Amino acid sequence: MTTAPQPATHPEPLWQPGADRIAGAQVTRFQEWAAARYGAPAATQGDPITSYAALHRWSVEELSTFWRATAEWFDVRFSTPYDTVLADATMPGARWFTGSTLNYAEHALRAGEDPTRAHEPALLHVDESHDPTPVTWAELRAQVGSLAAELRRLGVRPGDRVSGYVPNIPQAVVALLASAAVGAVWTSCAPDFGARSVLDRFQQVEPVVLFTVDGYRYGGKEHDRRATVTELRAELPSLTAVVHIPLLGTEAPEGALHWDDVVSHTEEPVFEQVPFDHPLWVLYSSGTTGLPKAIVQSQGGILLEHLKQAGLHCDLGPGDRFFWYTSTGWMMWNFLVAGLLVGSTIVLYDGSPGFPDTGAQWRIAERTGATLFGTSAAYVMACAKAGVHPGRDYDLSRVTCVATTGSPLPPDGFRWLHDEVAEDLWIASVSGGTDVCSCFAGAVPTLPVYIGELQAPCLGTDLQAWDPQGKPLTDEVGELVVTNPLPSMPIHFWNDPDGSRYRGSYFEMYPGIWRHGDWITLTARGTVVIHGRSDSTLNRQGVRMGSADIYEAVERLPEIRESLVIGLELPDGGYWMPLFVHLAEGATLDDDLRGRIKQTIRTQLSPRHVPDDIIEAPGVPHTLTGKRIEVPVKRLLQGTPLEKAVNPGSVDNLELLRFYERIAADRAQ
Repeated sequence: MTTAPQPATHPEPLWQPGADRIAGAQVTRFQEWAAARYGAPAATQGDPITSYAALHRWSVEELSTFWRATAEWFDVRFSTPYDTVLADATMPGARWFTGSTLNYAEHALRAGEDPTRAHEPALLHVDESHDPTPVTWAELRAQVGSLAAELRRLGVRPGDRVSGYVPNIPQAVVALLASAAVGAVWTSCAPDFGARSVLDRFQQVEPVVLFTVDGYRYGGKEHDRRATVTELRAELPSLTAVVHIPLLGTEAPEGALHWDDVVSHTEEPVFEQVPFDHPLWVLYSSGTTGLPKAIVQSQGGILLEHLKQAGLHCDLGPGDRFFWYTSTGWMMWNFLVAGLLVGSTIVLYDGSPGFPDTGAQWRIAERTGATLFGTSAAYVMACAKAGVHPGRDYDLSRVTCVATTGSPLPPDGFRWLHDEVAEDLWIASVSGGTDVCSCFAGAVPTLPVYIGELQAPCLGTDLQAWDPQGKPLTDEVGELVVTNPLPSMPIHFWNDPDGSRYRGSYFEMYPGIWRHGDWITLTARGTVVIHGRSDSTLNRQGVRMGSADIYEAVERLPEIRESLVIGLELPDGGYWMPLFVHLAEGATLDDDLRGRIKQTIRTQLSPRHVPDDIIEAPGVPHTLTGKRIEVPVKRLLQGTPLEKAVNPGSVDNLELLRFYERIAADRAQ
């Protein structure tokens, strides 16, 4: 077993929140209130690290009390009161707030009930022109009310599935909230997904309504999707209605309703009161090695978890503007909508992350007055390589936090954000998963930020690093496990009647304990380091290494655009660890560059991390949500045929995988 690089005993933080920020943070006020009302540990004056650690310990040791306090703090409206907060803590199958009823959409729209806020923007829609278009709280409530009534007229009932083949536009938010209002189950895919990818997802859940666009704009070009929509309609026999959103201005196809017609009525939304564990939406795993898992999460579970995350961890509330670059095919879109729950304005950007230039997302943050700007670690590093200077070239004075996810933010990314955006900048690298539609660790507004580290485990999340025998580890690499249930854990997978696929996904290695599939280190200081996926982890002579550590080191070199490292156990007991590199334009993989790559890895990591071969690749394949595909490439290199190694519809560029297939064939000769 490897030991994580040991931090200095008292490393200097990159950033620390000031006393005013700590005092004003919602998590500080929550702790004071919970101490007085629920016996939570009181904050230690002048010591936010000890204060948060004590609050976190209480939140996992007194799980029921913590979640009861959270529901009360955020004034969750239970139309029928609950009997018990946590009737059964068994994983999987924990039962939360039994007997209660509520509605997620009612909470997402309640800021609009306040007449002083009704004409403030709930949504800011931005396309590639970068000009924001507001949708007020009053307009959002009216459109959701009209559409919910239309869905009921179409025969949609609680539990029916409603699907969207839509980009990140206001209509998508309206359709989600209207579906939730009637108790239907929302599910969505981005329109850059091909027909097969969409059908792999939607056919599993058999939607009765489909919202579609005629196309979308990306990278300055229009992409017509009408033929794909025709194919979807033909292959989804469960559909009873299709709603056409004319993003490119075309007429509704035969038999489809027009968006304007279904939101034109003036009706107050009616919110179906559903049980706490009633399904809210279906999210999907990447599906790289088979049909995507159809992950079902509950109205009440998501409501509570997202209130906690948006309010206590992201410190969002009325007056904030919440921008996260995402698409409707990624859980971060669902998480972005959570800004509405705490009364924040959410920014919906529909377009390329780098159009017309790499600085596009910073320009959108400027134009929308974003206070929390979320993006991917990959975008931050792309900006660093492209020589973007956000703090110099854009007015980012309202941005108090830049958050990243999708992959671990490398140390260089922390430094770049601090140097190039603002010195007084809260940098929140967060990590979680589609599986819980939330974060296990990440943002805490009262804690310091250390380079390369996530600030802390999230409240209510008993996050631990375990060795193979289930022993907790500190300052050592271990499996990311969660030892108590979270309200947003899946209530089940769709079409998994005996729960075997659900149990096999998280609970096989440690029965009754959620094992997520990431390598992490929990430091003695309470911070968290993510090392990459454990199911594709490198394991040389019993020493486990995270792929993310290698990517972070290698991709500092200007010649390397992106990289992919794979570790293969060989039939003779040997081990082969190739590093594939996608070179920057004009770069050549010669002996000099190979030497510098090896020296960089040897110096920054260890001699064990140095690959056996460095191979130029035409590109690195990704899932449709932009994550590097490691496990399928490993399977290809082990000789698995392409059609069995990967689900073709889950990959951004299938032709790239044929390159790795050829590598395997050449090695087999």
